[in-house]
Amino acid sequence: MVTKLTLLCLPYSGASAMVYSRWRRKLPEWLQLQPVELPGRGARFGEPLHTEMRALAMQLARELRSTLKAPYALFGHSLGALLACEMAHAFRELGCPEPVALFASGTAAPTMRADYDRGFAEPKTDGQLIEQLRTLNGTSEEVLANEELMSLTLPILRADFLLCGRFQPVQRPLLKCPVHVLGGKSDKATTEQLIGWSKETHGSFSVDMLAGGHFFIHEHEAKVLRVIKDQLEVHHRRGAMAATA
Repeated sequence: MVTKLTLLCLPYSGASAMVYSRWRRKLPEWLQLQPVELPGRGARFGEPLHTEMRALAMQLARELRSTLKAPYALFGHSLGALLACEMAHAFRELGCPEPVALFASGTAAPTMRADYDRGFAEPKTDGQLIEQLRTLNGTSEEVLANEELMSLTLPILRADFLLCGRFQPVQRPLLKCPVHVLGGKSDKATTEQLIGWSKETHGSFSVDMLAGGHFFIHEHEAKVLRVIKDQLEVHHRRGAMAATA
């Protein structure tokens, strides 16, 4: 019997959990992908959008704790990285075990966001949001010109940018799990901002820099999955040995 390890994946701004659906068939059998859908998008489109990070993290942790099977890890890209970190703290607050690892991808550390999120604390206009999407190079001009599609996407994106822009770090006990950071060499987050994630844990820390911009997780998907698999394999082996002892 294969000992499973659950990988909870949190989406980036404007996205649904579907952005991780391709990963399921590309991960080993022992690594069980569980994309986490946020309120207001995808299968939860009718629910209200959040603009307060910790409230959202606690809601998701409460929803997941009854079915969460340890061991588990958390992965998030951009907005999802901040949310994954907050969920690790929320799970701990609810009496759940910490994740065996936290993967923070494509964004500045919680304590290094003063410059990174400048101008995001107030709601942006449709035009400003569309221009922001252009700078991230993740959306085609054809999609940006589709008014019907944009009318569905922009309210989600506006709320997600507020989630990040209004986020403030707080003093609390550090995590104990390893934190693994992934960054794009041409992305906005600086090396210093990425290394700042080391301040979130008493555990081990690593940074992997990949070619590409903000959406390097799609541009270099195979490399991203290899980093995740390699870092989690030690926990899987440890669990398998314990199960047979």
